[in-house]
This record gives sequence, C-alpha cells and structure tokens, in this order.
Amino acid sequence: MAQLYLPENPRVRAQLEGGETPPDRKEQPRRPRKPRRFGGIDLVVFLAFIATATLIVLAAARWTTPLTPAVTIDLSPSVLPVYAGYSLLRMVLAYLLSLVFTLVYGQIAATNRRAELVMVPLLDILQSIPILSFLPAVTLALVAAFPHSNIGLELASVILIFTSQAWNMTFSFYHSVRTLPADLQEVSAITRLRPWRRFLVLELPSSMIGLIWNSMMSWAGGWFFLMASEQLTIGNRSFQLPGLGSYLQAAANAGNTGAILLGLATLIVLIVLLDLLFWRPLVAWADKFKVELSSGADAPHSPVLDALRRSALIALVNRKVFRPLGRVLASLLDRLQPLPGASSPAPMPVQASRFPPVRKVAGWVFVFLLAVLALFGLWSMLRLLIQVDLGTWGTLLLAAFATWLRTLAALLIGIAWTVPAGVAIGLSPKWSRRLQPVVQVIASIPATARFPVLLLALLGLPGGLSWAAILLMLLGTQWYILFNVIAGAMAIPTDLREASTVYHVSGWRRWRTLILPAIFPYLVTGMLTASGGAWNASIVSEYVQFNNHITSTFGLGASIASAAAAANFPVLLAATLLMAIFVVILNRLAWKRLYALAERRYTLG
Repeated sequence: MAQLYLPENPRVRAQLEGGETPPDRKEQPRRPRKPRRFGGIDLVVFLAFIATATLIVLAAARWTTPLTPAVTIDLSPSVLPVYAGYSLLRMVLAYLLSLVFTLVYGQIAATNRRAELVMVPLLDILQSIPILSFLPAVTLALVAAFPHSNIGLELASVILIFTSQAWNMTFSFYHSVRTLPADLQEVSAITRLRPWRRFLVLELPSSMIGLIWNSMMSWAGGWFFLMASEQLTIGNRSFQLPGLGSYLQAAANAGNTGAILLGLATLIVLIVLLDLLFWRPLVAWADKFKVELSSGADAPHSPVLDALRRSALIALVNRKVFRPLGRVLASLLDRLQPLPGASSPAPMPVQASRFPPVRKVAGWVFVFLLAVLALFGLWSMLRLLIQVDLGTWGTLLLAAFATWLRTLAALLIGIAWTVPAGVAIGLSPKWSRRLQPVVQVIASIPATARFPVLLLALLGLPGGLSWAAILLMLLGTQWYILFNVIAGAMAIPTDLREASTVYHVSGWRRWRTLILPAIFPYLVTGMLTASGGAWNASIVSEYVQFNNHITSTFGLGASIASAAAAANFPVLLAATLLMAIFVVILNRLAWKRLYALAERRYTLG
C-alpha cells in the first residue's frame, strides 16, 4: 500500500487525466545499471554480522553451562559492555517472539469474527496480569524443566520481557486491520487476493507506521521490566542473570550512586545507537506506506538507510538468497491457499463409513484434553483461593480501588501533555528527527532506576509514597500514549493536511475536523495499553526497594509485590485475579466502546 502516483508513461497519464493522447515516441533503450562496487559500507555490514554472531556464540556458551541461579553481579565498569550485550540479546529474542505473536494473533482476531469473541477478551486478561504475578511460577517451572543448564533462567527472562512488549503491538496491529479503508478492501476482494498476499500487500503495510512506533514503545517497556526479569527473589531463593537490569538493581540495592550513573549511561548509549542504526531507518522506510495521493515535501530521512541501500553486499544477498527463497515460498503458499471463491474439483465418491473421520476424532481429543487442563487449573486455583480469608479479600478490594485512583490520575496527566506534544512531533519531520532519539532515551530508561533518585525528595512531601507512586506510574505509562499519538499524526495523509491549509482551517477548528479524528484510533490504542501498563507499574511503584530498605504504600500493586517476595501464593493469586477482573471490566465498559466508535466514525475511507 505504497503512495499512489500517476504512471510515468505519458500515454497512460494522459488517458487517466482525460486529456489528449500524445503521439507515440520511440522508446529510448534503458542503460544497464552499473553493478554496485563493494566499499566501506559493506565492510561495516560484514563486521556487524561478525559481532552479532560472536555475541550469539558467547550467549549460547553461557546458556549451556551448569545452572548457576545465584550470580555475583560485578559493579566494575569493565563488565558493562558484556552485560549490555547479554541484555540486548534477551531484548531482541523477546521482541522477535512478540512480533510473531502480534502478526499471528492480531491477524486472526481481526479477520475471524468467531475467534475475535474469544481472543480479544483473552488479550485483555493477558495484558492485565502483572508480570511479577506469574514471574515466580514461570521461573520455577522453567528452571525445573532445565535443571542442568541456564537455559531455563534465560528463557524465563525472555518470556517475561515478551509479556511487557507484546500486548500494545498486538492491539495496534489488530486495530489497524479492523480500520482498513473500505476502498482498499474492495480492491483486494475484486482482485481475489489470496489470504497471504492480502496480508503482505494490504494488512501489514497499512499497520506499519503504528506497528513501528508501538515496537519502539515495546522496547521501552522491555527496558522498564528488565531489572525485574534479570533479578528475582522468591522466598529464600534468589535468581540472577548477568545484564544491565541486574547491574542497575544491584547498584540500587547497594546504594552505589556511581554504579547507577554508569549503568544508566551505558543504557543511554545503547538506546541512542539502536535509534540511529535501527529505529530511525525503519521510520524513514515506513513513510512510503502512508495512504495518500501526493508525497510530502519533507519526508523522514535516515543516512543509515541511504547507506544500506547503496550496499553491494546486501544487494548481492538479496538477489542470490532472499529473492529466490521468496519465489519458492510464494509458489508453495499459492498451492496451499487456493484463490478465494475458486471452485474446487468435485470429490471422488467414497463409500460411507460408520466411523467418524480421523480429523474430527483428533478435534474431539484436543477439546477433551483442553477441558481437562482447564478443570485442573481451576481446581488448583480454588484450592489456593479458599486459603484467603474474607478480611484479606476486603483489604485487597479496597487496595484495588486505591490503585485504580492512582492509575486514573496518571492516565489523565499523561493525556494532558502527550496529545499536543505527540501531534507537534508527528506533524513535523524536522522535530521528529530531533526529538525521536530524545523520546526514546527518556522512555527507555527504567523508571525504577530513576525512582530512587526522586524517592528521597518525594518521601518528604505530604502523602509520601502515595503521590510518588502516581509519578512512577506516569513515568512508565505515558509513553504508550505519546508513541501512538506520534504514529497517528505521522499517518495523516499529506493531501488532507494541504487541503486544510488551502481552505485556511486553523486553530481549534483544525484540531476538531482533522487532527483529533485522524489520531483518535491511535489514541484509543495508546490509552488502552497505558491503562494496562499503569496497573502493571503499580507493582514497582507502590513497593520500592532501595539501599536494602523497603518502602510501600496501600494498594493492590504493593499487595502483589509483598506476596511475591514472601512466596505467599494464595494472596498473590487472589490479588492478581482481582487486578485482572478490574482491568477486564474497564476494558469492556470503556475501551471497547471507544474502539467501536473509532471503527464506525473515524476510519479513513
């Protein structure tokens, strides 16, 4: 779904514009394109590939070593590059897992009405379950599955980072597919695109801008929970993995301000490099997927993307490997997926069998096993929940309302500044280039690493940690709204913006008739994921550990964190279940209705 331009052929252009057809001209033979020569950029690409392979080999060697749950975290500066590499590899693996989950889960939920009835509420529940609630169970299960190596611990860290990345990406992709322009859907139906081709040429390109900006937000969320995923205490058992998160957590526990600043500096350098080498080229590349009839004068630009396009090595690999592989896969998928509406040959008559087909039997067996597993899980939950007395349930319910008020305050404060700031950044490529790395750095620095610095000052204010918890929730969740608003503003077609300028639509009228309707679907996605993120952030904002001292305030997040630290699984399950119920009810009452409004009134068509 690239930008739509009139053809370069003058005869075709004249016919489309309704003018006279120019006389035929003898076509000038095209000069053969000169082959690209290998140069400095190819050497850089090759060295980057070697460095990546080396990091994977080193990480694989550590993964296969005997299990060492308790690792002494070295706070010397010399280990920071290695720790940064380990953390980066875990983030990459978690992001790839999140991307696959997003494309598969979001596409099925958006295109299959029956599946949507189950998958979207399930996604609400998965988003609402806080990471620290199932972190002990996941860690212990994977450690038990791999008792003789560190694979279980590493997989637990990757899966837990995945849970902080996947949900907002999935919601963004799901909503982009649901709000496809009607004319483009009609074209895909008329041309009888196979499902996989419709996915590649329509659904994925239309969601690319929002998906990239939500991917950046997912990375920020991954950094936010990196400290929790690399260092965990369950009762009297402690699990650590070498990385930036465990380094910052160890420095905070020791009260070592110098080590905290060194860890943050390393994290900032890593974030800036990722923005320069990865995210900014992706933003510039995705600009071609805007639905518009004319190209903007000041499109996003990336010197790294321009250099990669000149690389002879990348062109050679693309020509010799990826294109042939793509043709083979396309041929295979065309055989597996017939054309929509194509009549299949009549089946050969077969003798009726008294026995049901094997496929139906396999389906019954799968449903039976799934029902047994669900009943076993429900029975296990009930056995834990009956251990929680009524007084504890009442306290948890009051704590849930206290946390809800904090999340609501953080959400309103976030909306108040992120909407105008996001629109200003998204509508100006110049400011987008300048502020994108700044926003990335600020959003990606774990609020839990910055919070100890603010905690000493905030504890002296009236309200103490109760107000400080709102600030930490805001630091961790406002970026969901900002990144989605930026994506929505960048996706506004240039021709609509030019029309508003031509007709002198400015001020509040421009906001009311163009900007707010255009960004509304993205804003709903941002508020939905920010709300779920605020509930998750309540765990680390209402229960803070700094310099071997624990400070907490009344709330559901503090209840979950204290129950996890004490390995009190009945209270942990009860508090987690209560948080999931609160989030799902809010999503059904508020966010689902806003989604329906966005699909009904604010879809580009």
